[in-house]
Amino acid sequence: MGFDVIDISGDVGIRAFGGTFEEALVSAGTGFYSLITDASSVEGRLTRDVEVGAETREELTVRFLNELVFLFDTYGLIGRKIDVLRSPGGQGGMSAAFRVSGETFDPVRHERGLLVKAATYHNLTCEEVDGTWLLEIMFDI
Repeated sequence: MGFDVIDISGDVGIRAFGGTFEEALVSAGTGFYSLITDASSVEGRLTRDVEVGAETREELTVRFLNELVFLFDTYGLIGRKIDVLRSPGGQGGMSAAFRVSGETFDPVRHERGLLVKAATYHNLTCEEVDGTWLLEIMFDI
């Protein structure tokens, strides 16, 4: 599991990896939070459950990340850890559930990174390559 930040002249994205699709989604979520602040300064004081449904893995990826954007925009939730509560299964009519552990963003304690507006379908990649899931997601900033 893990992620890299993609920085392409005016755009920012995440290249996330995992042994399973779910692990890659968790890596993408962790990568998203790294764009906002340094996760090492975030404590696991509260949790929120996130449930998303979609027809495809690509759609599920974008919806999951946009739920994280919503939680940050609405409640100031910055995640430190993401756990899979329910796996999405195969293609076609899938849903998944996650638990985000973190706290409310505090500008005094948390360094401010990018203001992420949304995950997009622009150049979206969602594929399994040699037993590793790869997700590439670009964000509106």
